[in-house]
Amino acid sequence: MSARKPAASRLSDIVASELETRILEGSLKPGDRLPAERELAVELGVSRPSLRAALQALAAKGLLITRHGGGTFVTDFMEAPFVDPWQQMLKDHPDIHGDMLEFRHMLESQAAQLAAERATEADLERIGACYAAVEQAFDNNDLETCIAMDVAFHQAIAEASHNVLIGHLSSSLHKVLQGHVQGNLEYLNARPELWNQLKVQHRAIWDAIRERRTETASLASRHHIEFVRRTTLETQRDEERRSRASRRLGAV
Repeated sequence: MSARKPAASRLSDIVASELETRILEGSLKPGDRLPAERELAVELGVSRPSLRAALQALAAKGLLITRHGGGTFVTDFMEAPFVDPWQQMLKDHPDIHGDMLEFRHMLESQAAQLAAERATEADLERIGACYAAVEQAFDNNDLETCIAMDVAFHQAIAEASHNVLIGHLSSSLHKVLQGHVQGNLEYLNARPELWNQLKVQHRAIWDAIRERRTETASLASRHHIEFVRRTTLETQRDEERRSRASRRLGAV
């Protein structure tokens, strides 16, 4: 007796589950455009009607959005509920920034430890490429690229932990702290002795992960975030001093 072929509705469930997994694991990221329908159907080995049903199911969940004539895209549904309110809270209550960094301290040290333990060769290649880009940006004193690649480096490590919550929380947290990350790196860039320390810290994290030294990777990450915490505080104090001086000048 031959095996029965799954019904079309069942196939669409399987396809929806596969695409949802890719979104969860970060293979498909917010803003990514899915391949053309014909191409994706061939890749997944299903009919186009089954694929359409799967895409409709994911759109109903808020994970995908189809733009007429423009394709189908991954939404920020997984991140927006966290990012949007916390960005406003940080703006209204800057004193909780320390709490955010404390949370980042826990998250990134655990991510580095798990990445050192679980990273595949493909993961290490990606982390290494991000590290090389960070290093080059440091050497070229290219602050804009350095900011972008610094975030990409830490996100690659988070995803190499192979824990989907760590991956998504890390991505969300960097979006929440984007303005603070930029301000802190600008502050460090103007101080060569601190800027060089940051470069050494990234190297220590990368070396520990690729050499599979789990505890060292966690310690290097904790040391890095503690450095960020201290310098962020000094950045805020520096901004306060500048604002105070500017007000005094205006009062003259």
